[in-house]
Amino acid sequence: MLVGKNLYKIYGEGKEECIALNGIDITVKEGDFTCIMGPSGSGKSTLINVISTIDEVSRGKIFFKGKNLQSMKERELSKFRYENLGFIFQDFNLLDNLTVKENIAIPLILASKPKKEIIERVNEISSKLGITQLLNKYPAQCSGGQSQRIACARALVSNPRIIIADEPTGSLDTKNSHELLKMLKELNDEGITIIMVTHDNIIASYSKKLIFIRDGKVEAVLNRGEESQKEYFYKIVDITSKDSQNLIDML
Repeated sequence: MLVGKNLYKIYGEGKEECIALNGIDITVKEGDFTCIMGPSGSGKSTLINVISTIDEVSRGKIFFKGKNLQSMKERELSKFRYENLGFIFQDFNLLDNLTVKENIAIPLILASKPKKEIIERVNEISSKLGITQLLNKYPAQCSGGQSQRIACARALVSNPRIIIADEPTGSLDTKNSHELLKMLKELNDEGITIIMVTHDNIIASYSKKLIFIRDGKVEAVLNRGEESQKEYFYKIVDITSKDSQNLIDML
């Protein structure tokens, strides 16, 4: 579905050069729930930024259903993002001067959808996520858990094929974090593909596939297969604990 081949992202030149992605290959199949992990500065957010076309790669190719995204013009890329991608951010990125209803509707408004369609779709997704009672409130009147559900509704309102979530639980407490992950798992069970960045082993255990990167390179790939969530969790811990031990050995 989404394939990145030999991806490089390089900032600066000469002595100031910084290689954020160093020849990464990534394949996300339809229906996958892929988690990307790695230490700070490893290139996690850079990777999802380039595969979602928010940022450009320095070298390499990205394909969506066989089509080279680099061959598209910016207008085509905007259309691609609207039709296929939904984004969930750590800090929600809700607009304080708009109501919850208006925040959720933003992707449809930007796509110039008819007012009737916007109202119907906002009501439909709000009902599904249990936030109908919040529609006329403002973000400042909502809790952290409610705000993240609102952000999810905004991501889902355009019926995307892929949800891209960058540290979606970073601003949530434990209870709300797991409520969000249960919701993402349910969406994945319905056929939506999910690509998620996290640093939390338990959060990662909700995924079907783990990609661990370091210094802009893929260091390990773990597929859950038929394993239980607990068995998968322990394998994730094994990978991340080795990373911690490597850091300790450098001291």
